[in-house]
Amino acid sequence: MKYVFHRIAHTVVLLLAVSICSFLLLTLAPGKPFDEMRTNPRVSSATIAAERTRYGLDRPIVERYFYWAKGLLHGDAGFSFSYGMDVRSFIWAPTRNTLLLTITATILAWLISIPIGIWCATSNGAIDRVTGLATSLLVSLPEPFLALCLLYVALRLKYTPIGGMSSLDFDAFSIGGKVLDLMRHLFLPVLILVFAILPVLVRHIRASMLDVLRAPYIEAARLGGVRRMRVIWRLAAPAAANPIFPFVGFSIGYLLSVSLIVEVIMQWPGLGPLFLESIYSRDLFVVVDVVLLSTLFMVVGNLIADLLLYWNDPRIRLS
Repeated sequence: MKYVFHRIAHTVVLLLAVSICSFLLLTLAPGKPFDEMRTNPRVSSATIAAERTRYGLDRPIVERYFYWAKGLLHGDAGFSFSYGMDVRSFIWAPTRNTLLLTITATILAWLISIPIGIWCATSNGAIDRVTGLATSLLVSLPEPFLALCLLYVALRLKYTPIGGMSSLDFDAFSIGGKVLDLMRHLFLPVLILVFAILPVLVRHIRASMLDVLRAPYIEAARLGGVRRMRVIWRLAAPAAANPIFPFVGFSIGYLLSVSLIVEVIMQWPGLGPLFLESIYSRDLFVVVDVVLLSTLFMVVGNLIADLLLYWNDPRIRLS
């Protein structure tokens, strides 16, 4: 519990620093809320000034930050100037959709990369070279280009939906039909995210396994007559897990950042389109809240990785 509390304290400090930096940078950035109203000749300067006073935009930056942070601690995420309502009332739906996309892609990527990485580390040279060539090709492709390529293939094959989260007649489906329709719409964006992170995970797992397989105790087990599969899965794989666990947090953070781009391309109703629209409309509180949520998810992913490493490695518990 002491270790957990220490990591949680580190998380609180990090979120505080991110909130200060993001709020300060967005406040000082060119363009302010209600600037578009100035182009309307029917809106007077007095009306714009009254709106800025109403939402506290005429106060000093420090005072505005503490007022927003105090409200955030009480569950008030601020007011959206574009939507005309509290941010809390509409931000949870895109947050849930982004988490569904990211968590599904993370779990699937790890389930695929672990056996492939171990197989490459323990197979012959030809298989390893072919897999290395394929992962090198995927690593070199930018994520938007990869998304557009898979989107083109989906358009040609017409086997899977290419946008949105549900069909037009989604409400008329049964429960099983709704789940199947959601899975069909989830398939393509999840596939893009898996292809984006898969080569990095496979290479890291392969390198970790190769280091462990060269260890003296592994050679001793082989010479002692221990079966090959037992050596790989009972001796080598748990020892190779220590360098792999930190990549759990990395994969969550990486897929979360990539998913914001993929959501815009695939029209997935998540935080990505909301974040982009809020930047265009200079919706300060929405942008800051999305940045904080993204940081929180990344920190939680790193915390999960730290706890897995703590559970697997007794040296950390002793230290």
